Amino acid sequence: MQVHPPGRRQRGAMIITAALVVLFLLGFMGIALDFGHLFVVRTELQTAVDSCALGAARELDKQGTAIARAQSAGQTAGNANRVNMQSATWSGQGQLVFADITFRDASYAPTTDPAAAAYAQCVHTQPNIVIWLMKAMGAFSGNAAAYPATGSVAATAVATRASAQTTCPIPVGMKPKNGGVAPNYGFAVGEWVKLIQAQSGASGGEIGWANLDGSNSASETESEMNNHCGTKVGDTLGTPGVQTSIVDVWNQRFGIYKNTGGPSTQRPDYTGYAYTALNWPAKFNAYDGPAPGSPASAQNFLAKRAAFASCADTGTKVNGANSCEAITGLSLNSFQKLAAPGNVAGGHKQYGLDRRIVTAPILDGAGRVIDYACLLMLQPLSIPMTDTWLEFRGNAGDPLSPCTTSGLAGGAAGPLVPVLVR
Repeated sequence: MQVHPPGRRQRGAMIITAALVVLFLLGFMGIALDFGHLFVVRTELQTAVDSCALGAARELDKQGTAIARAQSAGQTAGNANRVNMQSATWSGQGQLVFADITFRDASYAPTTDPAAAAYAQCVHTQPNIVIWLMKAMGAFSGNAAAYPATGSVAATAVATRASAQTTCPIPVGMKPKNGGVAPNYGFAVGEWVKLIQAQSGASGGEIGWANLDGSNSASETESEMNNHCGTKVGDTLGTPGVQTSIVDVWNQRFGIYKNTGGPSTQRPDYTGYAYTALNWPAKFNAYDGPAPGSPASAQNFLAKRAAFASCADTGTKVNGANSCEAITGLSLNSFQKLAAPGNVAGGHKQYGLDRRIVTAPILDGAGRVIDYACLLMLQPLSIPMTDTWLEFRGNAGDPLSPCTTSGLAGGAAGPLVPVLVR
């Protein structure tokens, strides 16, 4: 009879045990890696829907076009993020669509009424996320059905608007009319207010350039037109001279560019259609009012915004017949290009943001910020530079104000800013 030494039997058992332990550890490693992958994708997706909700909530100004603008802004903001291990196309599994963006009223009931919408909600499920090691385990075990090859993650975000403690105004200062007090400081909603180009030239009831950082640097004024944030009530603003380069960044908001610019990088408003005494003789309420004495094509700002009109209305010419210059009577020397109009693939629709309804500080006699006004930028700046006009749309903190800002939420008064609530 042959007898095997005990040591050989133990060595054979250890091989089997080690193999089982390795399989056991691979299983746990697969679970850890695959669920870690799903967690990363969900985190990326949450960032995207957060951006969507904030972008959509920013547009909830109770106006008739608020829902349409909110869906467009939310989709654009959300899809600008990268999802599924930083894939720009979200691995081809579908990005945010309008159906993912819904709205609720003040009592949190679903609504499609733009006048009632108080909350924007973005919900999205990302499917077909490959689960790498679990898929390999299925192949190794011969039982692929027991190990899912793909998974999905979902994310939800809800945002609304709340008062800001810091704001992101444009670098101009508005001076109250003599005797004017809060909330409108002597101005009527719809009134056109002159922006004086001369340094320190604005008197009561007018607007002048004012650096938000308190300096007198003209180059700082240009820089601050590109979304400077952090201005607070009580800040003292500067009174700069203005260099002509401010024209470039101002006119970009109207979709008007020199040879090197374009809407994909220098984002315009949803419309570039401009208002002057030539096409809006009433010089009052170009935002949503009628146009007495104006050409039939001179619809108000909300109508032109809904049509994604260019400064040349349905055209792309800066000068000549049926051009931006012909419609407005302004001189736009050195500008050659307009963002394309239209509802299909025009530059204003594809790249547009809320860039002409702006917040501006209201200043006391010492140049200190005491409040904020909501203004509509009516006109591009001409060359050579001349005084221009903006339209007063009320106190920026009014719940019915079309103004919002990207400042920091948490104040007791001031402009309304988008803030996540869920």
